[in-house]
Amino acid sequence: MGRTRESKEGVISDLKGLLAESQLAVVVDFQGLTVAEITDLRDRLRPTGAVCKITKNTLMRIAVEENDDWKPMTEFLSGTNAFLLVKDDIGGAVRAYQDFKKTAKKTEFRGGVMQGRALNEEQVKAIADLPSKEELMAQVAGALNSIPTKLAVGLNEVPSSLARSLNEIPSSLGRALQAMAQKEEGDAA
Repeated sequence: MGRTRESKEGVISDLKGLLAESQLAVVVDFQGLTVAEITDLRDRLRPTGAVCKITKNTLMRIAVEENDDWKPMTEFLSGTNAFLLVKDDIGGAVRAYQDFKKTAKKTEFRGGVMQGRALNEEQVKAIADLPSKEELMAQVAGALNSIPTKLAVGLNEVPSSLARSLNEIPSSLGRALQAMAQKEEGDAA
C-alpha cells in the first residue's frame, strides 16, 4: 500500500524542517547497506547532531525546490539515496561518515550542499578538516588569556626601562663632561 497524499505532505514538511535546521546536506548512495549498517551509520552521526534520513528522491526534490539554499541538491537525486543532514558539528559528522565508509565499503558519496552551493567530495572533506567549534573556542580563549599576560609584561617593563634610563643618566652625564673636558684641553694645547 502506497503513501497517502497527507502522509507525503507530512514527510515533505518534516524534510523542510530538518533542512531549515541544517548547515550541510550530504547525499550518499546507500544501495547494498543492511538495516544494521544504516543503524550503525545513524549511531555514528547522532553524537555530532547529524541526522541520516532515507526518503524518496521525489519527496526530497519537492522539499528543496522552493529553497535556493538547498536547490543544488536536485542534481544528486538519482538512485538510492540517504541524506546526511548536519546541524552543528560539520567536521565531526563528515569524519563519522568517512569512518563508516571505510568500514562498510558499500556506500558512495554523491555530493553535498552548503549555503546554496553544490560540493564535491574533496570540498566536503576540506570542510571536515577545519577545526571544530570547541577547538576554535579554545584557540580564542587562549588568545584572550595571552592578552592580559602580554599587557602585564609590557606594563611591568615600563618602570624597569625608566629605572634603567634614569640609572644611565649619571654615567652618561659623566662621560659627556669628561669628553667636554678633553676637548677643552685639546683646544688649549
